[in-house]
Amino acid sequence: MKHYSTLNLKTLHLKTLHLKTLHLKTLHLKTLNLNEVDSTNNYALRNLSSLSDRQVIVAEKQTRGHGRLARKWVSHVPENVYMSLILKPFREVKEHSPLVNLTQYMSVVICEFLLKYDVHAELKWPNDVLVKGAKIAGLLGESTFQGILLKGYVLGAGINLNMTPDDLKVIDQPATSLNLLTGNPVNRDSFISGLLDKFFSGYDQFLEKGFLHIKEQYTKKSTFLGKKITITSLKSRTTGIAKNFTDYGSLILAADSGEEKIIKAGDITCL
Repeated sequence: MKHYSTLNLKTLHLKTLHLKTLHLKTLHLKTLNLNEVDSTNNYALRNLSSLSDRQVIVAEKQTRGHGRLARKWVSHVPENVYMSLILKPFREVKEHSPLVNLTQYMSVVICEFLLKYDVHAELKWPNDVLVKGAKIAGLLGESTFQGILLKGYVLGAGINLNMTPDDLKVIDQPATSLNLLTGNPVNRDSFISGLLDKFFSGYDQFLEKGFLHIKEQYTKKSTFLGKKITITSLKSRTTGIAKNFTDYGSLILAADSGEEKIIKAGDITCL
């Protein structure tokens, strides 16, 4: 069983916080609980050198929560998951590093963990978790380097556990919440503990094998495969049929132009 040291309190700059230990089946994790923060990812990146490997940051509220492409994540409602996980698995990052697929790994973990609540989720490439087309969870991975060496990777997760229909109305896309799907309030701390238990039960294998470790499960949960989609990036917009994934998690698209394209980043819309 592994134990991780706590954070030096001198590095903290928030009025309300407390430290506790999550007792998982396979290890103990030190968590930093914040009452309010701009975003847990931003906080983690600012304090990365003082945070230990596998440190967990959880906030009651975020004032500037965000996801991929700087999209706003509605996160002012307590008792939902606003969490960042600090990971420092190695210093040297090689080609096809599993780091680039960590959000995809977590998206599969979330889907599988939701089955505990009899909720069947699906994936929208690269890492959105949906239930019947409505978003329930989003992920954001950010890393910091010192030269060519990795200082740390921050895996941020936002998961709707206890939202009202009015809360969801302010979100700019179809969204849902676990309490509305089950008809019962969800204990956030128990949810986080169980989710992290599942995450770390396969984490070391994932680091060893990369996307191939989850490719089968990821593909099964990607219900958009075989459908016509538009994929938008910062510089381009392409339409075609979503065919499959490479062994490194990129999307294989049969473009309308007739060529097969390997897409490494973007946002998809089903047509």
